[in-house]
Amino acid sequence: MHRPAPQLEDVTHRLLPSPAGRVHAAELGEGPLVLLLHGFPESWYSWRHQLPALAAAGYRAVAVDVRGYGRSSRPDAVAAYRMRDLVADNAAVVEALGERSAVVVGHDWGATIAAHSALLRPDVFRAVGLLSVPYTPPGGPRPSEIFAQLGGGKEEFYVSYFQEPGRAEREIEPDVRGWLAGFYAALSADTMPGPGAPDPHFVSPGSTLRDRFPADRLPAWLGEAELDVYAGEFERTGLTGALNRYRAMDEDWKDLADLTGAPIPQPSLFLGGTLDASTTWLSDAIEAFPVTLPGLRSSHLLEGCGHWIQQERPDEVNRLLTAWLAALPTD
Repeated sequence: MHRPAPQLEDVTHRLLPSPAGRVHAAELGEGPLVLLLHGFPESWYSWRHQLPALAAAGYRAVAVDVRGYGRSSRPDAVAAYRMRDLVADNAAVVEALGERSAVVVGHDWGATIAAHSALLRPDVFRAVGLLSVPYTPPGGPRPSEIFAQLGGGKEEFYVSYFQEPGRAEREIEPDVRGWLAGFYAALSADTMPGPGAPDPHFVSPGSTLRDRFPADRLPAWLGEAELDVYAGEFERTGLTGALNRYRAMDEDWKDLADLTGAPIPQPSLFLGGTLDASTTWLSDAIEAFPVTLPGLRSSHLLEGCGHWIQQERPDEVNRLLTAWLAALPTD
């Protein structure tokens, strides 16, 4: 009997217990568990193209709202957004779903959380896929000191700009939809500022991030309806929970000091875009993969792709992701 192809509207939404209270999960399909983690400023909906594709390929695909986002818990304290706490959420999701192990795949901040999930809980996460942001092992200088040096004293790097509680919120929250539209456009291949334009990752003195965003266009991957979904979530929740991940980076630096330089041995995947600053700025991290990701099985830079890789190039990402999953050792 022919079964209809899985569709996004078939997704089951549920709230699962976690150390912070609850994690909202969107689930589709049956088979080995694949846990999908989004980045900033996104939600489970960032995986809307992958959920049906993974389900059709025979996987139990589960995309969550990371702590601080959407319908998941949003603790007040910055310290509640440390990496070890986010990893604990992911392990709790696997357990709450009645599974013993999972493949974890993340984009942007979700890639870093996925990598540390594999690093800290190899008993749970048997393989790891990283989209857009390559793995950099713990260690090195304090993050806030690194970011403060970027911009040469003339400009402020966006991560530094995000550090002070309330500062970025005052810029974003009066017009969440407009700010998100500009941020997404600034990092998309078809709408990002040209080579000679001011870099949207930096802030001029007395200015805002939004001053450098494209204001007159949406990227091809983002329609008005999709933008409504993202804007609706952040208008309801605010941005503090999402921004607190950036504010906890120095805490991670201390928490993970015992893992300085640690590689991730599990089978891994990396997908990035050639027009994404995350891959160009971190090219040394990609070159270090033979040491830092000794289990790397598949690595691809998609030509002419920006930062929002699984939304800009869903068919290509789905093909590469499902091929990598199919080649993994069985649990």
